[in-house]
Amino acid sequence: MNVSGNNQEQESWYRDAFIKNLTVVLLGIVINYINGSMVHTFHREEVLRANPRYVLFIHLVVNDMIQLFIAISLFICTFVFITINVSVCCLLMTAAVFTTQNTPLNLATMAVECYVAVCLPLRYATVCTLRRAHLAIGLMWATSALTVLPDLFILLATEPLNFFLSRVYCDRDRVFRSIYSVAKRDATNITLLVIVWLTLLYTYFNILFAARSASKDAKKARNTVLLHGFQVLLCMMVYVQPMMLKGFMLLFPEHFTMLRFLSFILTQILPRFVNPLLYGLRDKTFRRYLKKYILGWSRSFS
Repeated sequence: MNVSGNNQEQESWYRDAFIKNLTVVLLGIVINYINGSMVHTFHREEVLRANPRYVLFIHLVVNDMIQLFIAISLFICTFVFITINVSVCCLLMTAAVFTTQNTPLNLATMAVECYVAVCLPLRYATVCTLRRAHLAIGLMWATSALTVLPDLFILLATEPLNFFLSRVYCDRDRVFRSIYSVAKRDATNITLLVIVWLTLLYTYFNILFAARSASKDAKKARNTVLLHGFQVLLCMMVYVQPMMLKGFMLLFPEHFTMLRFLSFILTQILPRFVNPLLYGLRDKTFRRYLKKYILGWSRSFS
């Protein structure tokens, strides 16, 4: 009886794991297909490539595609291998932190672009240029590097060599486990989020005052900055996820596996799904070109 019960539990675990992994992979394929279509549209249209607004948007899309691929890869590894080599985990975790930190910084930069377009329209052409958009993207990656590369140096300085040859459940707190890394991570997360939120609030209230003139563009920009704030809230879920999981473990230990899966969908999948809908399909210009290519693809297959 015990053997039969164990077999049934094992079969149930494998079935649940297969369904969860299949769900995550299918969602990832759908989202990255949508994002890939937007990247393709961007690169085919000179009008879009020459606009700093769309350059920042496509950077956000590409960043999300990378982040989603890494997150899903780590998710699958936890079910297939459970533990992986520490060195491989460090590479994946470093790339994941890079792309995760880039998202709120990208949203803050896009909010500044909206602010300049509405509140400083006469200076827009000189302030928001392609060169400055690319420079802003470079600064995002440099800032993200400053948040995670010190963790690698701390890891090399505090851990013995055999730790890098061992296997571990690939989680940031289990790899970058030094108290110095934890303190640095909390400090940098708080600092970056304060800067991002102050930027969003400043741009929003300035655009709000400009919207009193009943300008259609000002009202649209005001709503766009609100959406930036909503997206930052979704991004912040990643920072509270460890505390959420600890709470779930204490309160609902029998449902912890399902709650961890739902937490992954909420913090890793949902923000990547919302971005193209809010900032791509919502934009009339981008939507028009995207619709043209989608219709062209559908005709070629019909």
